[in-house]
Amino acid sequence: MSATHAQDVFKTLKRLFPEAGMILKYGNPWELLVAVELSAQCTDLRVNIVTEKLFKKYPTLEDYIDADPQEFEKDIFQTGFYKNKTKNILAAARVVKERFGGVLPKTMREMLTIPGVGRKTANVVLGNAYGLAEGIAVDTHVMRLAQVLGLSRHKTPE
Repeated sequence: MSATHAQDVFKTLKRLFPEAGMILKYGNPWELLVAVELSAQCTDLRVNIVTEKLFKKYPTLEDYIDADPQEFEKDIFQTGFYKNKTKNILAAARVVKERFGGVLPKTMREMLTIPGVGRKTANVVLGNAYGLAEGIAVDTHVMRLAQVLGLSRHKTPE
C-alpha cells in the first residue's frame, strides 16, 4: 500500500467516524480489563449497564479476589457466557495480584499470561489504559474492513 492510499483511507475513516473512541466505561486499567472481558459476544451498551453496578460493588482488585463465584455469575449474567467470564475474571484478579503486584502489566507478553486475555483484549487494554501500541485489536469486523479498504489480504486477525 502506498502512503497516498493510507492517507486516503485515514481521511475517509475520520470523515465516517469523527468521534471514534472507546465506548466502554471504566475508571482504571483493571476495570477496563473486566469490561473488555465482559464484552465478548455482548454489546458495549449492555456491558456499560452491567459494569455501572459491578464497579460499585467490587471497587478494588481485592474485591474480585474475595468474590463468591456464584454471586459474581449473577452480577454479570446479562453479558452472556457468564460462567466462563466469571472463571476468567476472578482468576485474572488473582494472577494480577500474585504475579504483577496488583497492577496490570504493560507488555503483550505479560498480558497474555492473564486468564481470559488474548491478543485482542491485550491490545485494547494496552492501547486505552497505557497508550501503548504493540498491535491492533482486530476482530472480524476490522479484518473485513481492512480487506475492503485494501489494507490487508490476510484472512485471519493474526
